Amino acid sequence: MAKGNISVDSENLFPIIKKWLYSDKDIFLRELVSNGCDAITKLKKLASIGDADIDADENFKVTVSIFKDAKKLVISDNGIGMTAEEIDKYINQIAFSGASDFLEKYKEEDDKGAQIIGHFGLGFYSAFMVADSVEIDSLSYQPDAKAAKWICDGSMEFEMVDGDRTERGTTITLNIAEDSEDFLNESTIRSVLHKYCSFLPIEVYIETPEKEEENKEGEEKEEAKPINNTNPLWMKKPSECTDEDYKEFYRNVFMDFNEPLFYIHLNVDYPFNLKGILYFPKINHEFSGQEGEIKLYNNQVFVADNVKEVIPEFLMLLKGVIDCPDLPLNVSRSFLQNDGYVKKISNHITKKVADKLTGLYTNERENYEKYWDDINIFIKYGCLRDEKFYDKVKDVIIYKDLDDKYVTLDEYLGDKEEKDVYYVSDPVTQSQYINMFKKQGLNALILPSMMDTHFISFIEMKQSDVRFKRIDSAINDVSDDTEKTDEAKAEDEKLIEKFKNQIGDDSLKIEVQSLKDESIPAVILLNEQSRRMQEMYRAYGQQMAGMADMFKDEFTLVLNSVNPLIKKVDTLDDESAAMVIEHIYDLAKISHAPLDAEHMTRFIERSNKILEKLF
Repeated sequence: MAKGNISVDSENLFPIIKKWLYSDKDIFLRELVSNGCDAITKLKKLASIGDADIDADENFKVTVSIFKDAKKLVISDNGIGMTAEEIDKYINQIAFSGASDFLEKYKEEDDKGAQIIGHFGLGFYSAFMVADSVEIDSLSYQPDAKAAKWICDGSMEFEMVDGDRTERGTTITLNIAEDSEDFLNESTIRSVLHKYCSFLPIEVYIETPEKEEENKEGEEKEEAKPINNTNPLWMKKPSECTDEDYKEFYRNVFMDFNEPLFYIHLNVDYPFNLKGILYFPKINHEFSGQEGEIKLYNNQVFVADNVKEVIPEFLMLLKGVIDCPDLPLNVSRSFLQNDGYVKKISNHITKKVADKLTGLYTNERENYEKYWDDINIFIKYGCLRDEKFYDKVKDVIIYKDLDDKYVTLDEYLGDKEEKDVYYVSDPVTQSQYINMFKKQGLNALILPSMMDTHFISFIEMKQSDVRFKRIDSAINDVSDDTEKTDEAKAEDEKLIEKFKNQIGDDSLKIEVQSLKDESIPAVILLNEQSRRMQEMYRAYGQQMAGMADMFKDEFTLVLNSVNPLIKKVDTLDDESAAMVIEHIYDLAKISHAPLDAEHMTRFIERSNKILEKLF
């Protein structure tokens, strides 16, 4: 029997003290099961180079056994095992990583060893987050090796005695602490394993020996099944996967039974090792509240969701898995060191997404247009957040027009000298303006979301000759700008004065123009820039609402001089003229935005009076 003190590598002590190893207790199970997988991977490595003998038919596995009554959790593997000397080296000397040592020793051999998961040598000690004491019972693969047992109660002291294990491998027994007894529930263990170990490369099993003993004698035992898929879809070559494979994987992993729009299979071996699948789910028209789910794996071990250092922020709307063994993880594998290597991986993912979009546009434009309503918010947001992404996709950004057709900006502008782009933000309230445009054979783009407000400003910045104008901000293309005579101008001034006196708003601008559509008495125009400034400040919430008031709505009431009703205003008695003028003004406002409650009440009362005058 040997006794001693655990030595601590001071260089690696600080991360332990700072974070107590891990932020989540349940990570202990991931670490211990991963260690078991590493032990098997090491053994297979040695066997592949002739340094170990194994049975070709041996079933390699990691087993998690739950002894609820005894308050024990046991993790066992049939991997490489350890001698007493190796336990002393890899366990007693904290942060002396067995995986790192193994990789260094066999780095000249083939790259199979690179799939070993552990790198820091601290994962084992996560067991003390849930256990009062921990035992290791291990038998090395080496000929004539003796089993060794290590016992520690969480202090800096340990005991080393002869072990009981008779078969090659390692058994770790956790005597669960009172405050962690939830980890003795099968449902809890199954949930944790599902979270972290669903795709480990070695089969993982759950056993409940106490339950099995309670079963009636002679009852046929069900064949145990591993809880994980050792060969997940992202580890396969794209040529080996069918469309249905991708859809089934999506349903199983993300529990989303709405089919994804399309997907990207990442399979890179150089200059870094990167595999994964990114799915484009259906996305609402408004960005707020949208949340994707991209799971990060390291050698098929789950690390974290939505790690922004690897996945660009705008891609967080997607769902998918990324597996990159080369990522520089910190001690808990929960966060990434922010270095240039990570940035290269992030840039590559962005490039692959852009390539997929341009490929769809070029080769499957009909499908691309079907997807557009669901993905345009994601693409526009990506352009706003990443100019390199914009540069890659700028030629495949499309817009729906008034005829429900999809066009690029160049297709919309054609050969026009003036690069004015008219757009509609609300097809319902702006329907009158749309009808005016359509009657003149003019077109406009449909840009209904808050994201579009920011996006058009971005496009104007990138293309300085392009100007977006909402359809209710200008009517140059739907009016007759023929030079008027002095007499006509005088009549216009008289009409303007009549309307101003009745409306009683000195700040309201009133103009008289000859619109090409004589059925419309009047329209309201709203200054594009002041409206945009208002919307921008209001979008930032209550704290910026006061700033929005600085940019008051700059309305212009345009009276249509060719409309029959406008022509007759001068012929009406004062009472009728007053009602008609106010009604024309309200109708113009309604086509721009809903009336408030007070104005709507007056509008209805006035409408009833006008109807009474007809009979």
